[in-house]
Amino acid sequence: MKAVVCERPGLANGLKVKEIPKPAVPDDGVLVRVRASSANPVDLFPTSPAGYMMTRDRPLILGTDFAGTVESVGKDVTAFRTGDEVFGGARGAFAEFVCLAETKAIARKPAGVTFEQAGAVAVAGVTALQALRDRGGIQPGQRVLINGASGGVGTFAVQIAKALGGQVTAVCSSRNVDMVRSLGAEEVIDYTKTDFTQGHGQYDLIIDLAGTHSFTKCRRVLKPAGTFVGTGASGVQHSRMGTLRALGHFLGTRLRSMGSGHRVVSLFIADLNQKDMEFLAGLMEAGKLIPAVERRYELRDVGAALGYLNTGHAKAKIAIQVSDL
Repeated sequence: MKAVVCERPGLANGLKVKEIPKPAVPDDGVLVRVRASSANPVDLFPTSPAGYMMTRDRPLILGTDFAGTVESVGKDVTAFRTGDEVFGGARGAFAEFVCLAETKAIARKPAGVTFEQAGAVAVAGVTALQALRDRGGIQPGQRVLINGASGGVGTFAVQIAKALGGQVTAVCSSRNVDMVRSLGAEEVIDYTKTDFTQGHGQYDLIIDLAGTHSFTKCRRVLKPAGTFVGTGASGVQHSRMGTLRALGHFLGTRLRSMGSGHRVVSLFIADLNQKDMEFLAGLMEAGKLIPAVERRYELRDVGAALGYLNTGHAKAKIAIQVSDL
């Protein structure tokens, strides 16, 4: 099968599309013929010098999100069968085939959702869901501000917050205002014109995906018993200095929030699991969640896709077409 393999650190010369053996299918395994995937910041990590050394898999196949058709299943599998249309998340998804256990992050794709849309869900969708529901404790009727609403996670967060009953204020740039409003945000703040931390609104929950302001500034618009969940750092690119800036931002958030009386989550890593994939499938089937895609690349152009993601200017999701849709 064809797969995007990282042979050395770096996006320009480190990635190659190679022919490698198809994954073996264990007794509890589901082999998926991948139709579509998408680019996520987590897919950049193995291309860094540190990430390449820390990732022991060889060949090192990139990619996490997938959507496709079940090619075959192990003898103990009961939940899926050959021909099922599925989506989910698993290491090595920038390839024609990916294999994972039937109990892992895999669910049936709703009939009205395209492979491209479903292939953009896993990492960003689960991150948004867990930030809002599990870390943020969102409740119906609460006022929720999402900073960085036009990005991959942000476009999911706006829609999921609405589906969970939140009243959403979204923060993005001028060029993305209309798109974010179309996702269901009641209010959209253009950060090039207005600093949301200087506003008079008070929010029950702030989801900070951009990291453009310190917690000290954000707390000005956070209710006394409000919750702050941070998952981003401003302008952080995939580099040693970018990583240090990100760590500094997260540490600063933790230190500045001490004694504030607010519930603060400065950093978390999403847990890809089947239950949440099925929850997101339900939202898509109900028409409450429509994955937004900005750009499309073919498998051979994964390096360019990740390079664009790494600029920090991408909006919505970047889709990867793996095979015919």
